[in-house]
Amino acid sequence: MRLSPAPALDPSLAGSLVLLHLAVVAVGLALLSSASVSASGLESVRCRLQGTPRPPAFSQDGDFVIGGVFSIHYYMHSVDHSYTSLPEPLQCTGSMDSRELRFSRAMIFAVEEINNSSYLLPGIMLGYQVHDSCNLVPMAVKVAFQLANGLDPMFDTGEQCSGSATVTAIIGESASTPTISMLRIIGPFGIPQVSHSSTCACLSDKKQYPTFFRTIPSDQFQAAALAHLIRHFGWTWIGAVRSDSDYGNNGMAAFLQAAQEEGICVEYSEAFSLTNPLSRVQRVADVIRSSTARVVVAFVSSWDMRILLREMERLPSPPRQWIGSESWITEPEMLRFGLCAGAIGIGIQRSVIPGLRDFLLDLSPQKVSNSPLLTEFWEAAFGCRLGIGTSSTGVGVEEKMCDGSEDIQQLKTPYTDTSQLRVTNMVYKAVYAIAHAIHSIVCEERENSTVNCDKNLNVKPTQVLERLRRVNFSRNGYKVSFDANGDPVATYELVNWQIQESGNMEFVTVGHYDASLPLDQRLDIEREITWVKNSTQVPVSVCSESCLPGTRKAIQKGKPVCCYDCIQCAEGEISDNTDSSDCLICPEEYWPNAERDRCILKPVEFLSFHEVLGIILTACSVGGALLAIATAAVFYHHRNSAIVRANNSELSFLLLFSLALCFLCSLTFIGRPSEWSCMLRHTAFGITFVLCISCVLGKTIVVLMAFRATLPASNVMKWFGPQQQRLTVVSFTFVQAMICTLWLVLSPPFPIKNLTTYKEKIILECDVGSAIGFWAVLGYIGLLSLLCFVLAFLARKLPDNFNEAKFITFSMLIFCAVWITFIPAYFSSPGKLTVAVEIFAIITSSFGLFFLLFVPKCFIILFRPEKNTKKHLMEKASNDKRY
Repeated sequence: MRLSPAPALDPSLAGSLVLLHLAVVAVGLALLSSASVSASGLESVRCRLQGTPRPPAFSQDGDFVIGGVFSIHYYMHSVDHSYTSLPEPLQCTGSMDSRELRFSRAMIFAVEEINNSSYLLPGIMLGYQVHDSCNLVPMAVKVAFQLANGLDPMFDTGEQCSGSATVTAIIGESASTPTISMLRIIGPFGIPQVSHSSTCACLSDKKQYPTFFRTIPSDQFQAAALAHLIRHFGWTWIGAVRSDSDYGNNGMAAFLQAAQEEGICVEYSEAFSLTNPLSRVQRVADVIRSSTARVVVAFVSSWDMRILLREMERLPSPPRQWIGSESWITEPEMLRFGLCAGAIGIGIQRSVIPGLRDFLLDLSPQKVSNSPLLTEFWEAAFGCRLGIGTSSTGVGVEEKMCDGSEDIQQLKTPYTDTSQLRVTNMVYKAVYAIAHAIHSIVCEERENSTVNCDKNLNVKPTQVLERLRRVNFSRNGYKVSFDANGDPVATYELVNWQIQESGNMEFVTVGHYDASLPLDQRLDIEREITWVKNSTQVPVSVCSESCLPGTRKAIQKGKPVCCYDCIQCAEGEISDNTDSSDCLICPEEYWPNAERDRCILKPVEFLSFHEVLGIILTACSVGGALLAIATAAVFYHHRNSAIVRANNSELSFLLLFSLALCFLCSLTFIGRPSEWSCMLRHTAFGITFVLCISCVLGKTIVVLMAFRATLPASNVMKWFGPQQQRLTVVSFTFVQAMICTLWLVLSPPFPIKNLTTYKEKIILECDVGSAIGFWAVLGYIGLLSLLCFVLAFLARKLPDNFNEAKFITFSMLIFCAVWITFIPAYFSSPGKLTVAVEIFAIITSSFGLFFLLFVPKCFIILFRPEKNTKKHLMEKASNDKRY
């Protein structure tokens, strides 16, 4: 796979160097032709690399070589091109990221550890080539070509300039954007690339990046973890800033989607980059200062975050609770920004790598001087210069020489800080993953438990790629495996920036997040969190205050869903949770309490014996029955007196008995309705009232017949004697009994719960069942009452001192008036008052009959005995006739 690529130059130079490229190709072809002729038919072809190779920062030969790419510098040296000569080779410049230097050295440490291992690749020497990409795409692309093609400027090969890659796998890059650029180059050739820090969720797309693996979790999981964390603390109104790169844009897109699913609203989402003009960064800082959201989620690389925080420190701003992504939340150099005190975020798990610290600190001036990169680090760290003599950095300024007293053990830099080995462990695991993949290809276990490895096997990158998919091992207690997308199991630490008693700010692990667990168990907070302004109280960041139970949210027009008004639930509805979007309708037999936050059973209402109205009606009913019984006793005691004998004592006693039953039947309307009481109350009322009216009707007919009997030659009384009177009463009553029987058989009354009259309570009442039966019973009573009234009215002026026709007329008039007015009152009275109206009508009509038919007679019997004689009655009759 040795190719002759075009020089990896800045894209802006591509158009201007087309002619130069063509000239180089022509020269190359001429050389190939001359080489072919001079070889006199030999099969080998002399091939030349295009461009100027850039030596690796660290390298070592081996049986199998692993490439490494790290962003050790921040910038790339750029010059103005004259387009009259070849451009200068690309080279990194600017300050060094000593943390990235630690990553590269950790890779070397892992390779050396494997080379000394007796169980992993025994007898095999791994080599490495570690390059600096300057965190920029052009350099990353150039490095990718070099790792694929090698560093030899000219080499012999077969019939064409192609061959196997010089590395079996690549570790890196640290950032997602350079990683994507490298994958575009090496991916088509099947070279596996294992990243320790590229977290962009886009890299999980196996259709675009089939050769990519990583030991750090994808931002898809990190975004879900951040959204879960924010929702856990009740923040629904947040701001968001991101790096304007593949890492920031893709990570923030995944976060915004997860936040939307969690019901979190974003007030603003701003993007910026290290390469943007300062005005762009200032605008982002101004947006943060002026926002109402108190929580800011920063999906930003550590380089970009430094720029933003420097700008935030320039002008005072309201305190903000910072939520950080793993790129910067565990970066030690970020701890100097005091405005982020209390920040919390998702970090890679802290780990321990035995022996790494000793390896990192095992640097002597002699070792350092052999590596330009380590020399640069040493000189920058100690402020002196290695080498012989002095060199000036400016006019009249001389550099201090390193005298050998420099002690790296006392050096405080990210390179020497091994207390927070997080991403470093990802590099370590990536090396071991590749080593295990190679081991599975070239090594085999024998029967005596020994391992035999063949270093002469031609291992192709595609073979390593295939074996990486099946890697599954543990190292230092940390499991290493990849899913179908090349991602590891997502586990994070919850890191909090806390100010210690010494005044220094430190990273404190306060919890964990494990994406492999069920949703409600993923976040585990183990320690107390220190928030912004060193507070232990969770800050509040909402657009609108929470709606209490009993209210619902009403979205404010034109604003996000997190901005709302709280409206009380409508009648009959409740909300039992905070921030309910809708109110729930209570079940049919339930009603909201006063706060409308829960449904309670509706109170059940019926006319009870224990309430005042029930007691009054019961007293009237029982009192009326006792009066009827007492009157019957008086009549029985004076049964031989003239007034009793003159008023048909048999019908009078039967009438008093029926009146007592009429009074007592009203008691069946009081109390909790049941099936038996519902059937009894209407049938007892119908039959007893018909019996009562039948007796009154019989008395009225007797009066009329008696008058007719006084006429000459009249023999009418023999047709309406006692037997006929009894038969009349029984016949009329039997008809009502038959109507009631049919009613009970076909569709009897039954108890119901009336839920419509009142919304807030249940009325227990009796349904009449058959409306025809109900109105037939009332209609029959009304028919008899009307007939009795008409006959009594006709007999009201008959000349008889014992004539009851007048009293019967008035009693029937009252009876009919009561029941006519009962009908509208019955239908207009709500609830238990309906029953009370019916009872009132029964008692009133019964008292009307009793007082008009029996009280005058009892008064004469008890208080005017002188008038209770036949002589007095006859004299009265004579006077009436003369009159």
